[in-house]
Parts: sequence; structure tokens; C-alpha cells
Amino acid sequence: MTKVELTWKDNMLFESEGPGGNVMIDSPQDGSESKGLGPKALMLTALAGCGGLDIVSLLKKMRAEVDDLKIIVTADLTDEHPKIYKNVVITYRFFGSDFKKDKIQKAVDLSVERYCGVLEMFRKFTDVAVNVEYIEV
Repeated sequence: MTKVELTWKDNMLFESEGPGGNVMIDSPQDGSESKGLGPKALMLTALAGCGGLDIVSLLKKMRAEVDDLKIIVTADLTDEHPKIYKNVVITYRFFGSDFKKDKIQKAVDLSVERYCGVLEMFRKFTDVAVNVEYIEV
């Protein structure tokens, strides 16, 4: 069983304590500066993190490491309440030189098709597109 505990700090600010660390969650209503991520942004963060952890682990095992990896997730919200994500796009941007593109693509495919449970949860309510980009450095 996984457990998180949320503690109300002030106004719309909460601290989430879970296995491995804490995260601040905020949704300022008065125009003040946010002190944390909003709940929906945390969902996109979880989606990116799930794939990133899978892919980095797989690339190490395949001996196809890259210099850097950036994961960009974009999504639109529906107009009606409750507003949920639609049109989700994950872009995996690999940085390096002499890419082992076949192994990188295999790692992405394994994450997308088999390992990333967060992506599978997203698929229950929306379509998810995946892009892979290579940036020579």
C-alpha cells in the first residue's frame, strides 16, 4: 500500500509527504505567487517522471546512455467541469552524439507500451501522443 499525507499550511498551500520526499501543492486564488505545483500539474509531472525513470533505467541496461534527457508534457483542459486533460503529448528530447537510436526507441516503446503505469492511467480518460527528438551536442 502507498500512503501520502497532506497537511494544510496556509491559504491554499498544502504539503504532501509521501514515500521518498515532500511536495508543496498550491493554487493561489488571490493572484499571489504560487509556492508549489497545482494538482493537475502534478499529474503531468508524474507522467513525465514515470517515463523518465523507466527510460533512464532501460538505457543503462542497454548501454545506450545519453548526455541528457528532457521530457516535455503538454495537455489541454476540457471546457466543462470537472476539467480534465485531453490532447496529451509527451516529447522525449534526448541530447548527445552518436545516438543508438534503435535502443533509445526500444526503451521509449517499452516504457510507453509496458512499464509506465501513470501513462496507462492517463489512457483511461484521454489519448496520449508520444514524440522522440534527438538533439546533437
